[in-house]
Amino acid sequence: MSKKVNVLLAAYNGEKYIKAQIDSILNQSYPNVELYVRDDGSKDGTLAIVREYEEKGLLHLEAGENVGFVKSFEWLIANGGEADYYAFSDQDDVWFEDKIKMAVEKLEHAREDVPVLYFSNYDFYDGDLNFMAHRDGKTPNISFVNSLVDCVSLGFNSVFNRKAKDMVTEQMPEKSTGHDWWMYMVCAGMGEVIYDERPTVKYRRHNNNVSDGGDSFIKFQIWRFKRFFLNHYFHHIHEQIKEYSELYNEKLTPENQKALALFTRDGFHPLIALRKVFYPKKLRQKVVDEIFVRLVFLIGRL
Repeated sequence: MSKKVNVLLAAYNGEKYIKAQIDSILNQSYPNVELYVRDDGSKDGTLAIVREYEEKGLLHLEAGENVGFVKSFEWLIANGGEADYYAFSDQDDVWFEDKIKMAVEKLEHAREDVPVLYFSNYDFYDGDLNFMAHRDGKTPNISFVNSLVDCVSLGFNSVFNRKAKDMVTEQMPEKSTGHDWWMYMVCAGMGEVIYDERPTVKYRRHNNNVSDGGDSFIKFQIWRFKRFFLNHYFHHIHEQIKEYSELYNEKLTPENQKALALFTRDGFHPLIALRKVFYPKKLRQKVVDEIFVRLVFLIGRL
């Protein structure tokens, strides 16, 4: 019998797109898939749409109070049934029909005694599911240190094994900035991360706001600058790293413990800041982000 895959979908006010996504999950070519949906207190018709599927026995539904997407996904990780593998799902994308099949083929060759995360490439589509562009298929920089300051797996393209699920639920984080980022940190630090260059998801862009030129590009750069320097983005990342250290430091290799210690110090220490600024390995995916994050180290924001 095929290994079982449980899909975890957190929904909130997604009536416009959620039916297409649910249908793409239920129509997977892989034969052993179950869908778990948690509605996070939607104010629109999302819950009614999902209930129609539940009444037909096509999925499991939890109609919950509004707790935010992070806690909603954490609830799903803890209560998403028994399976060999688990897949995160957003409510507004559409999966290729072989997405789960392709993930399982990779995960079956990985170790079962360590946490393993698989994530794939994806293509860009507009809100009406018209093809826009292929995402750059270059292999991302995957490493434990990268996982501390960047998240290359984006939830909707992630599938992970039972060991990863168990490790997260045994010590559920309080300060995680995202379910996908935390899972990436767990697997990069104590297990394995697998990247598949083949696209498996039609990723919807509701607004064409990250283009290569024009007003939208300028707005994106302004947003990037504000995110890196003018808000609490890196404070939240630092708190996440510290909690990760509290929960898992003793389970890491000496090399990863050393790297983790560099990023958990509170306060500004000039020598520590310089060590991070001149850290010899690549930390982010894009050159601009790499420069920005090292400037963040220099001014003591992380």
